[in-house]
Amino acid sequence: MAKAAAGFAEVRQIDAGLLNVGYVDAGPPDGEPVILLHGWPYDIHSFVDVVPALTAAGYRVVLPYLRGYGSTRFLADDAMRNGEPAAMALDLIALMDALKIDTAKLAGFDWGARTADVVAALWPERCRGLVSVSGYLIDGQASGRVPLPPKAEFAWWYQYYFATERGREGYDKNRRDFAKLIWQTASPRWTFDDATFERSAAAFDNPDHVDIVIHNYRWRLALADGEPRYDEIEQRLAAKPKINVPSISLEGDANGAPHLEPTVYGKQFAGQYEHRMVGGGVGHNLPQEAPQAFADAVMQV
Repeated sequence: MAKAAAGFAEVRQIDAGLLNVGYVDAGPPDGEPVILLHGWPYDIHSFVDVVPALTAAGYRVVLPYLRGYGSTRFLADDAMRNGEPAAMALDLIALMDALKIDTAKLAGFDWGARTADVVAALWPERCRGLVSVSGYLIDGQASGRVPLPPKAEFAWWYQYYFATERGREGYDKNRRDFAKLIWQTASPRWTFDDATFERSAAAFDNPDHVDIVIHNYRWRLALADGEPRYDEIEQRLAAKPKINVPSISLEGDANGAPHLEPTVYGKQFAGQYEHRMVGGGVGHNLPQEAPQAFADAVMQV
């Protein structure tokens, strides 16, 4: 059973773009920067066992809470609680600017992998290398309108639940139970103790969390509008731009979350590229379930 290791000693705050971002900054300040990006419903502790391996190798490791998680807050009360991929990518660019990081290795899973993919595709000068769990995750609203085979639709059950007001209310009232169910189904062979789960679940108490999650999934199905400021970027993403930076994609052999085979998305990586299957019953939360494999990919990309 995975037991909770020690958490992070200090979470810092910095104004970046639309947000005051909560983040961990570990390792030598002059080390090569690596930014690790978590997904839903997880938080920065997915990387708690990855960070020591990277800092020991001399990397500066930055772990931000995404909008709607942990101590990250909007600077303006009237800002739209927007979960669009373009918004999250610009959050990352703004954070890099605020931290005076010109370029970094980017690595993540789930929402974090999508964010890293977007930055690598549209702002390659900001990305020295990419590690993306489940590979190429860039898409547009148009594809969200296309029906999938029943088995694939079944795997996305929560997306349709979130499309209803009942789903919004249910998720708000049952954040922890909902997240634990996703952890169990997305990583069916990963056993974790209560302390490990609760350490991450605290991030879902963010006052914007539900709004961000609901908007993210409704936007994907074209059931919610985005913001005009992101339209041009979303149009570019809908065209599925290729990623030219050096990249490694990872997949756990027991990933229970919806995901494509690398034979489907591999052609989207036009630069130096390698896919690695991580065995041993590893599920969706790959950096927490297989931290050494994840850290090795970051160091080797």
